Amino acid sequence: MSRIAYVNGRYVPHKHAFVHIEDRGYQFGDGVYEVVLVLNKNLIDFEGHFTRLKRSLTEISLDLPISEMVIKLIFNRLVKSNLITNGLIYLQVTRGVANRAHQFPSAVPPALVVTAKPTLITKTVDGKKAITTTDQRWDRRDIKTIQLLPNCIAKEEAVKRGAFEAIMVMRDGTITEGASSNLWMVDKENQLVTRHASNAILNGITKLSLTNIASIGQYKIVERSFTVEEAKEAKELFVTSATAIVTPIIQLNDDLIADGNVGPVALALRSAYLNNVG
Repeated sequence: MSRIAYVNGRYVPHKHAFVHIEDRGYQFGDGVYEVVLVLNKNLIDFEGHFTRLKRSLTEISLDLPISEMVIKLIFNRLVKSNLITNGLIYLQVTRGVANRAHQFPSAVPPALVVTAKPTLITKTVDGKKAITTTDQRWDRRDIKTIQLLPNCIAKEEAVKRGAFEAIMVMRDGTITEGASSNLWMVDKENQLVTRHASNAILNGITKLSLTNIASIGQYKIVERSFTVEEAKEAKELFVTSATAIVTPIIQLNDDLIADGNVGPVALALRSAYLNNVG
């Protein structure tokens, strides 16, 4: 069956889902996006993603072309028409089609594209390798912009080195996050440590949900910056995102984390997340 996408008010076959060559997303990366997890045909953390979408749009002075209710209807229709049980929904809003000029155009309607695809979701997951790389992104990482070239360069370096994720490191030696995820560690006091929300990171919706779940589970959560050396000395490392959910990191560069096996906290939190939201 052909995949179905939504493009500016129309449902079309995925292979015919086109935007204009002068769409400002293509020309300038002038837009934002969200990725929503689907579990058992349900939209996961939709309200959190929509709230972050509105914030990202506000930060770049861009209007949302349709309402929250209509977006949710589009998402659910794509879940149904693409026969998705478990999967991902991708939404992108750009400033629309206009003659190429750096300044924002006037009286141009925003462009909205939504796609959906199935994915395999499992309760358990193997441990992964991550590498570290210099964080070369701009200073407004809290905006979920489609300008992802530094992230792509970092992810490509990870792939070349046989790793699942690239962990971004600032000039002061502290870790911000992964190229497409937030990073957590279990420290020597068994605390869950993850970087505090600021302009330095994209505050993940999965991260926020997991914070609530972990708090209910009596885990102590500390939000602060930490270094690569601290991460290497951690009892456990794991990353979170709508795509990774909770994925253990058992090797950072050439160093094994603890004994190099998947730790109990990451697996417990992955299971708790899937049970709570699914």
